[in-house]
Amino acid sequence: MNQKDYSGVLVFAEQRSGEIQNVSLELLGKGRKIADELGASLMAVLPGKDMKKHSRLLIEYGADQVVLIEDDSLSIYMTEPYTQAVVQTIETYKPEVVLFGATSIGRDLAPRVSARIRTGLTADCTSLDVSEDKMLLMTRPAFGGNIMATIVCPDHRPQMSTVRPGVMTKMERDASRVGEVIESDWKPERNTQWVEVLSFEQETDEKQDIQEATVLISGGRGVGSAENFGVLYDLADELGGMVSASRAAVDSGWMDHERQVGQTGKTVRPNLYFACGISGAIQHVAGMEEADFIVAVNKDKNAKIFEVADLGIVGDVHKIIPLLTEEIKKINESKKVK
Repeated sequence: MNQKDYSGVLVFAEQRSGEIQNVSLELLGKGRKIADELGASLMAVLPGKDMKKHSRLLIEYGADQVVLIEDDSLSIYMTEPYTQAVVQTIETYKPEVVLFGATSIGRDLAPRVSARIRTGLTADCTSLDVSEDKMLLMTRPAFGGNIMATIVCPDHRPQMSTVRPGVMTKMERDASRVGEVIESDWKPERNTQWVEVLSFEQETDEKQDIQEATVLISGGRGVGSAENFGVLYDLADELGGMVSASRAAVDSGWMDHERQVGQTGKTVRPNLYFACGISGAIQHVAGMEEADFIVAVNKDKNAKIFEVADLGIVGDVHKIIPLLTEEIKKINESKKVK
């Protein structure tokens, strides 16, 4: 392998039901920065069916080129055809860096791709940087989130990683950006790993995603029990927000893992974040420190959470949160009267 043959950054543009996923736009934002540091171009690969209409969106969010791969076999995600399509793109354009979202699709697809092109893969990254010698520095939690490991891939190309949704920031959409759409002539090879989807039914009970919330009321070990989370739900109702939790609360069975904030949960960027009874361990802070405004409530005045909070309240969560909820309720009711 001649590493000098590889150049540029490639982002896998994930689509579901014909809609580009937000994590792909986030990766384009980070990919743009990496490409600029490397002095290279940024390319997106978009497999699917009838997806040409979305090519322009990817350019407006940072891509220089979009490789459009359309085929009936790509209309619904299946591992084999998607793997073939992405592998051919990598073999054709030889990018130096390839990025996938750490979604259910990305976590299935990226390992297959890396195995076929015989390169490494760093999964579930929370940070990406470029070293002085132009190596990609891929950082992810290790040993149960107790340490952060920075991994490099010095001997093989491309350098590949999956990145958690919500970690990276999208570029400002620029309708004036100019880019190239390349329509691929890829055709699937029906091999022994091919499967057929006989039917597809979309889940109608939509789950709320804490990564989409503008207000989050998050509870930790200090809340005390699942029943005590009721006061957090009351506050969330008045503020139009959602309830989330730290790993300690999830491990205690008080909240589903889907609502966990932190290195081993989800990274969130709400406008307002309440940390209730949360000590402020680095694993939790890494998942919420980019919130616009952080309010911490903890009876331990030395809790580390106060170091990242914009507003700190020293006191008992079970006393302060109900009082706060009552005051906000009065404000909301007064607005209704007007």
